[in-house]
Amino acid sequence: MDIYEKINELYDRRREVELGGGDERIEKQHEKGKLTARERIDLLVDKGTFVELNTFIEHRTHDFGMDEQKGPGDGVVTGYAKVNGRPIYLFSQDFTVFGGALGEMHAKKIANVMDLAAKNGTPFVGLNDSGGARIQEGVVSLDGYGHIFYRNSIYSGVIPQISVIMGPCAGGAVYSPAITDFVFMVEKTSQMFITGPKVIETVTGEKISAEDLGGANVHNTISGNAHFRAATEEEALLEVRRLLSYLPQNNQEKPPLANSLDEDDYRPDLTDLIPFDAVRPYDVRIVIEQVVDRDSFMEIHKDFAKNIVVGFARVKGETVGLVCNQPKIMAGGLDIDSSDKAARFIRTCDSFNIPIITFEDVTGFFPGVKQEHGGIIRHGAKILFAYSEATVPKLTIILRKAYGGAYVALNSKSIGADLVYAWPNAEIAVMGPQGAANIIFAKEIINSENPELTRQQKIEEYRAKFANPYVAAARGMVDDVIDPRETRIKIIQALEMLRNKKESRPYKKHGNIPL
Repeated sequence: MDIYEKINELYDRRREVELGGGDERIEKQHEKGKLTARERIDLLVDKGTFVELNTFIEHRTHDFGMDEQKGPGDGVVTGYAKVNGRPIYLFSQDFTVFGGALGEMHAKKIANVMDLAAKNGTPFVGLNDSGGARIQEGVVSLDGYGHIFYRNSIYSGVIPQISVIMGPCAGGAVYSPAITDFVFMVEKTSQMFITGPKVIETVTGEKISAEDLGGANVHNTISGNAHFRAATEEEALLEVRRLLSYLPQNNQEKPPLANSLDEDDYRPDLTDLIPFDAVRPYDVRIVIEQVVDRDSFMEIHKDFAKNIVVGFARVKGETVGLVCNQPKIMAGGLDIDSSDKAARFIRTCDSFNIPIITFEDVTGFFPGVKQEHGGIIRHGAKILFAYSEATVPKLTIILRKAYGGAYVALNSKSIGADLVYAWPNAEIAVMGPQGAANIIFAKEIINSENPELTRQQKIEEYRAKFANPYVAAARGMVDDVIDPRETRIKIIQALEMLRNKKESRPYKKHGNIPL
């Protein structure tokens, strides 16, 4: 046998691996509305850049007839490529081989590329489509999951980690995506759950479909376990590409700069878009659209805890993270879920050197027995902790209301804000003028000849004395009261001024955030 026959054998073996479970199983994958592992990679990465690693790995199990079953690539494709011209490492589970089930060598392939991603300071993307642990390999498959979870954890905050759920992801397998920074799901074809519908019915008697138990809608609206959902796999992968464009390669770098199409930074429409009356609702996204670069806002957790809006955007081409109260939902008040959502996003931005801009219009922490018993104290404290520990540039713009403990929690000067600006109509106080007047002047109101007239007078008196930005500005808690139309200009100036900010913290292993 000469060298050319050996080369031909190499290509024959490579073609066999690339075919995965074979034409029949590939056809079944397509019938379910799902792409193959390699088709997904082709859509995600820049054309012609994917380099496969550990191509010829196979399982080494002999029990339960496994010695007679071939598994090309052991059910997962791994390697590196470029997205938007920048390198990433990735894995893509192959459902056509053993249902994408994870075994010893399957896990070894994933762990290998995770280590390479960390060593080279590049993002890591996992395309998940798996029936779970490979039962035939017993505890060895569980050990494989452990190696992946460990790497997810120790590389958290070092390199961006993104999980895309493109089929089933059940049992222990779901804990890997749960540790990563962002989770994408595809409607109707992807599910995540610890125990499936059949187990739940056996144990509790409850009947539920896989989609209603752990589909994209459930995890994007109710549980908050997923950050994005897409109608198709193609759409999901395009959104992953977009998300990566906002992120640095690792925690030692700053995010890439983009070209800004905006020329005039003065925004005259802002004065008319926001209702002057503090109790009238509006959509905070109209403020975001006016302030950030055109079409640059990428909302995260869009359908979960809608009373707060978070996401990435660009200002003069620079990536920023936005944390914004949403007055049209629960009057912008903070509850358990919105506290978790905001705190997680703040820490993500701080991990990857992304400045945080807070648009504040908050009535306070949401009252109620359910919230108190559910642990609003513990959950609300996460926001305080996240802002306090963050060392990236931190700006706050108080649009209207900033009441009570929520004012302190939302990046006030006292917990480390670099700059706090307020619009001239801002009300900064322990509580709203109505509630405060009813408490402070209760006797005067009750004993007056015209209680309602007296109440209105006292409300205005309180508003004039305390519920305005100038009292806070006089004490240095607000750096400046600004014309709303100059908000974008002020943010651009602040980001330029804070570009080289460095801030140290006392030595410690890590803080003990209230989880």
